[in-house]
Amino acid sequence: MAINANELIDRLDPADRLEVEQQAAQLIAEEMTLQELRKARRKTQEQVASRLGITQEGVSRIEKRSDLLLSTLRRTVEAMGGVFRWSRSFPTGIRSS
Repeated sequence: MAINANELIDRLDPADRLEVEQQAAQLIAEEMTLQELRKARRKTQEQVASRLGITQEGVSRIEKRSDLLLSTLRRTVEAMGGVFRWSRSFPTGIRSS
């Protein structure tokens, strides 16, 4: 018999459930597009543009791009009130951030 994930989560004690929910939120945030992230943060393109010192059209162009410079991504995330962190991992298991 299959176990429903929601039922399993419902059985967790509150601290474990909170940890699972936080990890899920982190995974979802990592997979969001910049537009989805901006909307989740309840920011308009105009608000982000103002913080970046560019036009609303510039924000629209950034959101549509699939190849951003890390500096552009960092500035955009920070304009939405976030902190940009980047980490690298290698097959040897060495991780660097």
